[in-house]
Amino acid sequence: MLDKILGKKDKDKNDTPDLRKNGKKSDSDSSDIGGRLKDMVGKVSGKPKDEGKPKADSGDKKGTSDKKISKPMPKPKPQPMDKPRLRPPEKKKPGGFAGLGGGFGKQLPEDDQRTLVGAAVFGIILIILVGAGYYFLVFAPYQDTLNSAKMAKINEVNSYFKGALAADPRKNLILADIDTGETPDQVLAVDVIGPATSAWREYQNQQINLKKDPYGRVMISYSTQPTGTASNETNSTTPTTSASDVKNLIVKVADAQKIVNEADASVLANMDIVTPDTVAVPIVIVRTQAAGGLINVGDAVDVYQNVAPVTTGNNTTTQTAPIDNSPKISGATVLAILRNTTSGIYSSNTANFTHTTQFQVNGAGLSTSTGQSAQGDVEQLLRAGASRNWNEAQINTLLNAYGWRLSDFERVSNLGELDAQYLLLLEVPRENALWLIQNSGSVVLTVPTQRAPEWMITELHQIYGTG
Repeated sequence: MLDKILGKKDKDKNDTPDLRKNGKKSDSDSSDIGGRLKDMVGKVSGKPKDEGKPKADSGDKKGTSDKKISKPMPKPKPQPMDKPRLRPPEKKKPGGFAGLGGGFGKQLPEDDQRTLVGAAVFGIILIILVGAGYYFLVFAPYQDTLNSAKMAKINEVNSYFKGALAADPRKNLILADIDTGETPDQVLAVDVIGPATSAWREYQNQQINLKKDPYGRVMISYSTQPTGTASNETNSTTPTTSASDVKNLIVKVADAQKIVNEADASVLANMDIVTPDTVAVPIVIVRTQAAGGLINVGDAVDVYQNVAPVTTGNNTTTQTAPIDNSPKISGATVLAILRNTTSGIYSSNTANFTHTTQFQVNGAGLSTSTGQSAQGDVEQLLRAGASRNWNEAQINTLLNAYGWRLSDFERVSNLGELDAQYLLLLEVPRENALWLIQNSGSVVLTVPTQRAPEWMITELHQIYGTG
């Protein structure tokens, strides 16, 4: 019993000794305890059990009775602690809106919380109303104005850059300037007609050199009405150009170049320059339709149509067709003009001029009288010349341009045959020939002053001066 209290065991001596005992112990007990301590120190320090122990004689087996100092027990290695665990989230205290209650210390009263919630809701509603008002009253109208300005400019670009210039690089540059405009004023300030005019002048001058005929002429086809919508529009109600709205003008190359260099893109974009394809059409008209009979071979005339209004039984006047102020054919050339043969019969017997002279010699009176008379038929004279019975050279000298000289004498004398008829041979575009044949009774030939004959230029200079 005492051995168990002292920590001694007979059978198991490998147990750890009880170090809490004080006082002297027997040698065996001391040696056992010391050996165990050395073994433990050796295991800790890594030294062998008998290292550093002095060799003793065989007779000293019992050892000395001196007291040995025991070494302290090494501290055991600390065992690894368990992995730290996350702390569970703290429960929020109830009350408050978005932390307005218990988030700032003391919880606000319920009335204050309701006030704060109402103020927050009112602020959100106010912000939404202000934003909506700005969008619908300021931003949206401004964007509509900007988009309208851009669309107007784009339509203008498409109306000028079309046909042969639909893919011109200058068109893309102008569209880029329009797209980058930030205000309506910037968009509307983009110049469209300037670059378009420059591009069309270059193109039309090239066409003049390519399309001229062997006589140094070109035919300009132009429209008197809008040609329809732009390429990006789909409005089917917009009128398009019909064949009757296209006018043709045959001019010399120099005149065509002058027209091109003086016109802008609004005219040049609706103009086509082609090689003249013409025919000669004979028409018989009266003097009032034939520019007063004062036209000659080589003159250029414009052809208009005189459409008389229709009067019904109740004295109401209706117009059968819309009034067109532009000529149906421009620049038709007079290739020949024939006056009616009734103007070739002449007789001056009724207009015989008599000159009387009286002389008195020695009281005897003597008088003489002279006079001239002429009569004939020019048509018969022409037939005689054609049969070679008369001197052909003399007939040519006398009757060359007889009809024109007769008309010019009538113009100078302010006296003429108003009911004379004329047959004219006009050079017109092939596409206008049928119209001229069908409406020859209602056409009126006019002489443009820009291409006036010599007699008209002389009269204009005498009236208005040379300028």
